Amino acid sequence: MIADDLDVLDRFPEFADPRPPFFGEYPLASLELSGGDPFSVFERLLAVDSNADTYFACLAALHKARLKYERILEVQPLPTIDQVGPRGLLQFGTMNANALTGFLLWRKWMFDIDNRAGQETGYLFEPIIAAAIGGVPAPSRKSPVKRSRDGGKGRQVDCIRGDKAYEIKIRVTIAASGQGRWGEELDFPVDCRNSGFVPVLVVLDPTRNPKLTELEQAFRDNGGEVYIGKMAWQHLESTAGPTLGRFLQTYVHAPIEQLLDALPPADQMPELTLNMTGDSLSISVDGDTFTTKRSAPRPSEVVDIEGEMPEDADEEIGS
Repeated sequence: MIADDLDVLDRFPEFADPRPPFFGEYPLASLELSGGDPFSVFERLLAVDSNADTYFACLAALHKARLKYERILEVQPLPTIDQVGPRGLLQFGTMNANALTGFLLWRKWMFDIDNRAGQETGYLFEPIIAAAIGGVPAPSRKSPVKRSRDGGKGRQVDCIRGDKAYEIKIRVTIAASGQGRWGEELDFPVDCRNSGFVPVLVVLDPTRNPKLTELEQAFRDNGGEVYIGKMAWQHLESTAGPTLGRFLQTYVHAPIEQLLDALPPADQMPELTLNMTGDSLSISVDGDTFTTKRSAPRPSEVVDIEGEMPEDADEEIGS
């Protein structure tokens, strides 16, 4: 895939057959190739483009996360009625008991799946962008950016590149992000400036609102840089350079833009149908159906899904 993306597939005749696209409606295992020596192929790719190793690391991390989430959909258990039963008092009597019980179980299962998706995205998103633009994530315990109000403790930074400290967001909503810690958001550029770094705000969604305006002003007041919407993507892709800029465009920018463009109006949500049996899950949204198998998790896959995402989750990338 990388050789194809970089227009050097003619150097790899063993891969001349058409390949499925990275994003497609099929099990991810279908992307696996058999035979050949992957190490020698990788060395040949590096000989063609010296940035191909980082490209590979980013694409492999994305593929790994997608494989893991495919597995999560397969094994995430339904909650027990003991977990959700008391919540039924809020709606008891508005529908029959069987229907209400089913709704409570589906609602909690969807919450658990969304929570897992948030965790896996946190492990993945900022680190692959940081790697692509030539920086590194800084977990709190190793961060050179210190908190001004918390005794000089380190604070997590999405990406450090030279003397610039990046805060990378898909969007800034009218509600304060980060579990309501809006003060933390506004302190970021202050802490960067006091630690000798230029704060850089990158927001991929250009939708304006008062919170975004306030955050943008805080960065500018502290000598920072701000890139929003199209300017954000242009900045990231130009900083990454032609090879890794192509990775960002192909595997991050284009998919997110397509999702943002497809956002339905709030008063026209599409019809949703869910069906789960012992061995399959089917989700239909406005007539477009996704199906995957279901199975019991292995003991090693039974994890606590209720906790918050670790602040240093970005250290997981590339592990």
